Amino acid sequence: MAETATEIITIDAPHERVWQIAMDLESYPMWAHDIKDVHIRATDDEGRPLEVEFRASALGRSTNYTLKYDYTNAPNEMGWTMLSGDIQRSIDGVWRFEPDGDTRTQVRYDLQIDLAIPLPGFVKRRAEVRILNTVRELKVRAEA
Repeated sequence: MAETATEIITIDAPHERVWQIAMDLESYPMWAHDIKDVHIRATDDEGRPLEVEFRASALGRSTNYTLKYDYTNAPNEMGWTMLSGDIQRSIDGVWRFEPDGDTRTQVRYDLQIDLAIPLPGFVKRRAEVRILNTVRELKVRAEA
């Protein structure tokens, strides 16, 4: 059964800055602490990451997965779906960015994950907190 998580936050930075940071997937290991390595396997016609392989820390070990990105509603949304993963059956998510005046951005992060291995509830909650921490790390990066 898939688990879902949502985080909504206001970032004191212009929409364009927040969008650029979120789209710069290769830089995630510099500010998203659980992302250890990023390899862009394909880009779209505009040079945006399309197929991206990640190595991340998860549940006390390393996990690998590849996501396909969707920019249909760019620059207000950046969605993804999993192409392959080692401990996941599926990963679907989206960043949503809404300008709040000239200097602030409302960010919503929605994630749905289906793991291939069963986990106790307390472990799932701990993993959810760590995943959603990426939103707070984006805020710190954008406001710096």
